[in-house]
This record gives sequence, C-alpha cells and structure tokens, in this order.
Amino acid sequence: MLVHWIWFAQLALADRWKTALLEHFHDPEDVYFSDSAAMTALGLPPEAAEALKEQDLTRAEEILEECGRLRVGILTYRDVAYPNRLRNIPDPPMVLYYQGCLPDFDRTAAIAVVGTRNCTAYGVGTAKRMGYQIAKCGGLVVSGVAEGIDGMAMRGALSAGKPVVGVLGCGVDVVYPKNNRDLYEDLRSTGCLLTEYPPGTPPVGWRFPRRNRILSGICCGVVVVEAPEKSGALITARRAADQGRDVFVVPGNIDVPSCAGSNALLREGAIAVSSGWDVVSEYENRYPVTKYTGGNRQTGYADEIPEPEQTGRVKVAQKAESPVPKPRKNEKGNKKDIDNGKNIPYSDWNDRISFLSETERKIVRILESGEAPVDEVIAGCEGQPGAVLAALTLLEIKGIVKRLPGKRVKLGDR
Repeated sequence: MLVHWIWFAQLALADRWKTALLEHFHDPEDVYFSDSAAMTALGLPPEAAEALKEQDLTRAEEILEECGRLRVGILTYRDVAYPNRLRNIPDPPMVLYYQGCLPDFDRTAAIAVVGTRNCTAYGVGTAKRMGYQIAKCGGLVVSGVAEGIDGMAMRGALSAGKPVVGVLGCGVDVVYPKNNRDLYEDLRSTGCLLTEYPPGTPPVGWRFPRRNRILSGICCGVVVVEAPEKSGALITARRAADQGRDVFVVPGNIDVPSCAGSNALLREGAIAVSSGWDVVSEYENRYPVTKYTGGNRQTGYADEIPEPEQTGRVKVAQKAESPVPKPRKNEKGNKKDIDNGKNIPYSDWNDRISFLSETERKIVRILESGEAPVDEVIAGCEGQPGAVLAALTLLEIKGIVKRLPGKRVKLGDR
C-alpha cells in the first residue's frame, strides 16, 4: 500500500539499507509485517533494526491525505514511471512527490543546468541562452529553481516553449526562494516540480546538498555555467561524476572569483561547451534531438529570447565580433611574402604543438591517423583517465582538438 511506501521513506534509515531491504522483500508492506528473525538474517546493523521497530503509520497517513488535498502525485521506487537512471544510483529516494506533468526521463536527453546564485551579468545571459538552446535542441532542462544561474536557465527553456523540471530541497508546496513564485507557477502548469520531501517540508540548508544527488541522478549530464570555489553547483557536478554522468562547463573569465570553481572543473577533465548544441549533440545517437539553427549561424546563439511572462521579446548580449582587416599590400598591389596562405597554417600548427605536455603530445599522435572515441584515446595514452580528460579539455580550448558527437574527438583545423 502507498501508506507503507511513505512510512518506509520516512524511516531514519540510510538509503542503501532501504535498497537492500527492497532487494530481499518485494515492497515496504512486506518489510512492515516481517518478523525480527527475518531482519536479523539480513545482517542489518543495530541502528537499522531499531529504526524498523517504529511502525506508527499516523504520519504517513497524514502525508497521504495532504498529497490528496494539494493534488501532489506520488512516485515509488517500484513504479514503472520511476526514472531508471535514478534507480541505479547508490542512494535512490524511495518516494518522489511531484506537481505538474511528469516527463519520461529515460527517453529524453535530460540535462541539469546549475551555477551560483550570485552570478555576474555574463552568467545571467549565458545561463538563459544555454537553457533556451538545450530546450530548442530537444533536451529537457532540469535545475534547482534557485535564484541566479538555476532560475535563468529554466526561464530560458520556458521561453523556448518547452517543459522544465525543478528539483527541490523542500516540499512542492513550499516556494523557495519567494522571488521565484512566478517560476513555480510556470513549472506547475507547463513543467514539473519534483522532490523526495513530503508537502510542508521547510527549506533547511542541509537538504539541498542531499537534493543534488537526485538533480544529477535523473539526468544524462550536468552543465555548470558559473560557480565559485565553494558552491553547491560543484557538489552537483561531483555527484554527477560519481554517478557516471557527463560534466560540462561553460568557461568563464579567469579573473572573476565566481568562475573559479567551474574553471577548476575544466582542469579536472570536464567538457568545455559554448552552446546548447555542444551539450545535446553528445546524445544525438540515443535520443531524439535536433540541431538548433536559429539566431546567429556562426555562434549558434539565439538572437532573441522572449521572457515567458511577457509578450514582447528581449534582446540578449551577443558575442563581440572584431572586423577582419583587409590584407596589407605593397606599392605594386601584390601580397607580401608573409601573407602566403599556404605557409601560415603549417607554421602556426607546428608552433602550437611545440609547447604541449607529454600527455597532450600522445593525444595528438593518436589522432593524427583520424578521429577516435574518447575511450580509445584514454586507453592509448596509458595514463590516468582524469589526466587524459583534462589534457583533452586543454587541447580543445587551444583549438588543437575538436569534440564530435558520440564522444569522439579529432584534430582541429591546421
């Protein structure tokens, strides 16, 4: 019965032990009615056995009644609609509460977009563009409904006319922060609010880091737009890495403290991205996605992103483009020898690779024979995967290596 699932989820018992119990028993109702001898045979620690002695269903019945009154849906670990990605993490929640329309996570390129609350103007514009482009390309934007990067990414996705999922560290009926009340209403009507906490649960600080395992767990990958060295976004990124998810980073200004944490992830091997398609293209062989060709064809950015709560359209900042100077000519009108286009790329390429590290040189040698899967590059370098991924990222930033869809890489243009 559903009341037993709620009782089970509320027990003061580690999620790993709850998962172990479900592997032995069919559901929480069997756990509830099992005898102490069966629990002893499982080898549960004393604190776990003690927690299972709490069999008062009053609180669970109250939660069930409150969910009915507020029209809150309940999803259990055994339900068909429960995301398989989330079910496979080490500590999955036993029960999820939601409002709105629950998407089919396992058939969608779900992407979490996270970052700092105290973001710069660069972060605001970039987060909104990323959310808009990911949604336009067919990805499902997931975030934490916080102020700053999270909220702007979600607003960008809503502007694209696509559903968005907000994962909360409180009950679905608790608006936090208060300034995002309009965003909550948009998510209830055109997206989904999701949490492991029952209605009425307040937004206490420790719940948000714990919430992050769900945020990354239901997604294919996590995009960090802007994050300082101490940031909840970094917790989400490291949770994602531990769960085997992809970690993407939008490079930030090296002189801005709010970008220090996200830039550090690039050194650890995160994938550098500059558009929504850079992210979604990683999954084009598994999920129905479409390259977004609107806006600036060179950068892939949207020229205009409408605010979801307004009827007008709002301009966003574009990348500055420097005018290309005309080549200088000598008095006779002929190009100087230094302008010979055949020699410059070759000379420039040799100069660029002459300062590479040993690992970077190995990668270049592997890719000289053609494009290759990232896993083959890692194996060919015979080094630590993290170090090879970090070297790949640096080579990509230098323009020596280009990433391709399907986790493949090749040498850049010479």
